[in-house]
Amino acid sequence: MDRVFLFALFSLFLVSSAVDVIDGGGDDPLIRQVVSEGEDLLLHAERHFSTFKVRFGKSYGSQEEHDYRFGVFKSNLRRAKRHQKLDPGALHGVTKFSDLTPAEFRRNFLGLKRLRLPADAHNAPILPTNDLPTEFDWRDHGAVTGVKDQGACGSCWSFSTTGALEGAHYLETGELVSLSEQQLVDCDHECDPEEYGACDSGCSGGLMTSAFEYTLKAGGLEREKDYPYTGTDRGPCKFDKSKIVASVSNFSVVSIDEDQIAANLVKNGPLAIGINAVFMQTYVGKVSCPYICSKHLDHGVLLVGFGSAGYAPIRFKEKPYWIIKNSWGENWGENGYYKICRGHNACGVDSMVSTVAAIHTTTE
Repeated sequence: MDRVFLFALFSLFLVSSAVDVIDGGGDDPLIRQVVSEGEDLLLHAERHFSTFKVRFGKSYGSQEEHDYRFGVFKSNLRRAKRHQKLDPGALHGVTKFSDLTPAEFRRNFLGLKRLRLPADAHNAPILPTNDLPTEFDWRDHGAVTGVKDQGACGSCWSFSTTGALEGAHYLETGELVSLSEQQLVDCDHECDPEEYGACDSGCSGGLMTSAFEYTLKAGGLEREKDYPYTGTDRGPCKFDKSKIVASVSNFSVVSIDEDQIAANLVKNGPLAIGINAVFMQTYVGKVSCPYICSKHLDHGVLLVGFGSAGYAPIRFKEKPYWIIKNSWGENWGENGYYKICRGHNACGVDSMVSTVAAIHTTTE
């Protein structure tokens, strides 16, 4: 890669970042209109906005709020265009979050804290990597529940936690059980702030390893149907120990080495990971591989597999990617999933990875 190209790329990034501070698909015609080259986006912004409102069931309480959201929507059209240039392997455009400012998006739909690791967390043992498959997906092996939706609550950390334990429980028992995020949101608060730096805080954020420690000490988690999700953290803890269905045996922090991450994924089931979600607000599909992305982790997700596919620029051969289950519902991304390239810790995806083992628990 020559110096001229690197300089041009760096300049593009600086311009994009500066405008982001100011601003605060496939076959879908709306997406195609947004990302198509050469179109004046603002010329058709009203039509895009009307389609967006119908598609995602959006309504606003006043004309003033409607007009404000339309302004935010236009800013996000421009933002999606910039993201497309910085991340050409993916498809960026209109999403369910297109009427939210970046600050609103971060406040309501992210929520990963950088707490200290619990005392019970160990480093995962080094596993052999010479016989790793080129593709693997726990969805094909029955270890992944359906995509869930955290709503406007920064509880992503709880969904990442339950996803990992659901997979571990399946590997231990052969039974796939949807576990309760709301138990974690309501009950996982008891810790020493001086020891951890902070505590898991419901809709205000948390950390998966801290949630594993809570689950270990509490004895386990209830089924989702017994302790259903509400998307708020204003209720009391209603944990019923007699309804525990899955328990934690131990949990470990996995090396940042990508082969070790893949080996742990294949052997131990889906992994709880952190990621920087800056490109996810406008993500529609395909493989995301931004030229430049912050390693500051702000979102908890679930790593379920890996594969390989060709993506832009065309001169590159097939590149490997991670398959990530998100918690924003099936009407985001690729039916609720996100693909991000492997190979260079894109958006910090390799930086916070943990695995959990389950105890065999008899269910009714």
